[in-house]
Amino acid sequence: MSPDTPATADTADKRALLDVLERLAGECESALGQASSLEDVEALRVEFLGRKGRLAQAMNAMAKLPPQDKPEAGKAANTAKAALAALLDAALETRKRAAAAAAFAGFDPTVPGRPPLQGSLHPVTLVMEEVCDILSRLGFSVVAGPEVENDWNNFEALNMPPDHPARDMQDTLYVTESILLRTHTSPLQVRSMLARKPPVAVIAPGKVYRRDSDLTHTPMFHQIEGLLVDTKTSMSDLRGVLAHVCRKLFGDDTRLRFRPSFFPFTEPSAEVDISCAICKGTGACNGTPCRVCKTTGWLEILGCGMVDPGVFAQVGYDPETYVGWAFGMGVERIAMLKYGIGDLRMFFENDLRFLGQFY
Repeated sequence: MSPDTPATADTADKRALLDVLERLAGECESALGQASSLEDVEALRVEFLGRKGRLAQAMNAMAKLPPQDKPEAGKAANTAKAALAALLDAALETRKRAAAAAAFAGFDPTVPGRPPLQGSLHPVTLVMEEVCDILSRLGFSVVAGPEVENDWNNFEALNMPPDHPARDMQDTLYVTESILLRTHTSPLQVRSMLARKPPVAVIAPGKVYRRDSDLTHTPMFHQIEGLLVDTKTSMSDLRGVLAHVCRKLFGDDTRLRFRPSFFPFTEPSAEVDISCAICKGTGACNGTPCRVCKTTGWLEILGCGMVDPGVFAQVGYDPETYVGWAFGMGVERIAMLKYGIGDLRMFFENDLRFLGQFY
């Protein structure tokens, strides 16, 4: 038989294919010796085992072999594939361990870890909680209620009928003709009196809303209001409670001053001033006029008074039997004085540098 007969050509093709398959593992191992990264190993995986890689090309050549030669070539291909996979997997694992070791180079596991950032309560929340705690220790209960109120609870039950001029001072945000965003937390006093019989001693903290927006006012702010109703109480009791609260907040040397005022739901009524927490009531700080109290030594802090008998009539209390007093304060103003904050806008900027000071 001549060297060019088909049988001889088929044998040569099989031998060439087997040689290619036998060399693949060695060539891959040699190439892996030059691979320095995970990306290099992945590139070699594609080169040798990819859909169009060198093993796939060799296996495509198997289709040209005669049927009797295909089993031997197939066995060689499977052996080459297994060897390539083992080499590539081992190289990948080695590079992964090296990368992990490099990432932790110089790491000392005995050094304490960094503590996570710790949040804090907002200064307005801190003041509300402190005031509520002080008054709770005196026997007051904390009450809560809706911020969207009806006109009767917000105004009429508090001695402010539709034509009362005091309504013009509230700058009310109405939802409908008779539904509004509460302008003070006084509706909670009304709700408390409607829900229970005297004696009543409640405090009502929460958000309130008015159409004010300038350097010293915001459309939303916070109030704390208090109410006490019993058969016997007086302005002297009110003064004693407010003095206790103010001295707990600002220090034992804080002085109080009551000035006559007007509120539709209390009579008599008073504005309460405290000695300036910045200049300690002297009107000057280090020889410089105090900008906070404008050299007066006094700061207005809240309003109060004896509950008007008209309010008792609205909630079904006998004004001949019961007497009471109420007060209300703006929480932002208290927080500014307590913490020495000079700009109201800082409460709403969410600046972590500012809030972090209250940890």
